[in-house]
Amino acid sequence: MALVLNEEQTLLNETAAQFFKEQVPISNLRKLRDSSDAFGIDRSVWKECANLGFAGVMISETHGGSSFGPIGLGLILEQSGKTLSATPFISTVLLCGSAIQLAGNSTQRQEYLPAIAAGERICALALEERAHHNPTHIETTATQTDDGFSLNGTKTFVLDGHIADQLIVAARTSGAPTDQHGITLFLVSPKSEGVTIERTLMADSRNAAKITFTDVKVRDADVLGSVDGGSDVLDPVLDMGRIGLAAETLGLIQAVFDQTIVYLKERKQFGEVIGSFQALKHRAAEMFSEIEVCRSIVLEALTALEEKRNDVPHLASLAKAKLAEVSRLVTNEGLQMHGGVGMTDEYDLGLFMKRARVAAVTLGDANFHRDRYATLSDY
Repeated sequence: MALVLNEEQTLLNETAAQFFKEQVPISNLRKLRDSSDAFGIDRSVWKECANLGFAGVMISETHGGSSFGPIGLGLILEQSGKTLSATPFISTVLLCGSAIQLAGNSTQRQEYLPAIAAGERICALALEERAHHNPTHIETTATQTDDGFSLNGTKTFVLDGHIADQLIVAARTSGAPTDQHGITLFLVSPKSEGVTIERTLMADSRNAAKITFTDVKVRDADVLGSVDGGSDVLDPVLDMGRIGLAAETLGLIQAVFDQTIVYLKERKQFGEVIGSFQALKHRAAEMFSEIEVCRSIVLEALTALEEKRNDVPHLASLAKAKLAEVSRLVTNEGLQMHGGVGMTDEYDLGLFMKRARVAAVTLGDANFHRDRYATLSDY
């Protein structure tokens, strides 16, 4: 694995950095939060992301994308993390877009992928049903009928669920609620009769939703992949999402570190800048070292995705666990080094801390992924 970017990747990284810094600064998130925006995202920003080709980096050129691949999307997500940009990258591009590209038939790919790449369709994966991430615990049922299936159940923590134009729903078609086999994925319109959507505001001012399905009718043609074979699609798709979240978190902690260093160089105490104090130097050095380790892990995970290697599950859990831990360290240290002012809304640190906490538990927290890594390694 090369620890440096090639020319095309460097150009994409610079383009993304400039776009998010200039067009989607942190003030954009503040505006969405303070105005209690009904969407929770700026759709014009998302359309501009699509115009720049960002929404189509994981989609084949046949379906309107650029096929730039996981490293490209990772670079974009890292830059978006630096400005806390509220976009449907994770829900629409990484999770749903990847699921459709991986398991969709030709008709489904042609219908959904070009619209995702063009920024015209927001999608959401309705998976979680419990307080903690457990992708194989599915109690929502899909009962076969004469003309398709009938969905019944409730999903929680559905990212961007209240603004989604399309849902991908994981439901049980056979087996017990905790069986890995017997899960099926369905393409469901949020406007279908029997679908009830409740927006749930998260601590980081992002969107999630609680969605209830009551006798919702879906056709056989709405099955994504094969009946009872949903886990074969979910496993790689969730790993893509976990690595993408790790990449976003990398940008977040880098931004916090940079802001903290600036403050250490400006703030004076006892007539000296506090950055000259040895204790704070040691703490800053620890943050720097941990961030560099995170950078190597994220790039290795993205490279494994790019190369379709067998160790993707290991690296996805390693990246997710490590970035969750380091994001807590860096945001806590950044806040403490800023002193009391770090707690005020005037500074952005609180916003970064809230996003770090939500990202850390999304698609599995550090404990979940430490256990998963051990299981994958036969411990």
